[in-house]
Amino acid sequence: MKKCIVTVLGKDTVGIIAKVCAYLAENRINILDISQTIIQGYFNMMMIVDVSEIQKDFTVICDELGGLGDEIGVTIHCQREEIFEKMHRL
Repeated sequence: MKKCIVTVLGKDTVGIIAKVCAYLAENRINILDISQTIIQGYFNMMMIVDVSEIQKDFTVICDELGGLGDEIGVTIHCQREEIFEKMHRL
């Protein structure tokens, strides 16, 4: 299983979760764990997803998620799990 971490941050609006999850489903990306909060009108979501079945290159997925974030007014970052773990181990 290849895991990655997807984070979404921005001003809360209707449909953020729906649009992000629709993109993931369309690209055969399974959500393994998800956490989301809204604090004083700001939306924050973190997901651990399985990218083992993706048909596109991982960098294309990350770029497309970033573009989706621009469209819906949030910032979306995607990182491989091993990179995320090493960054937070320091």
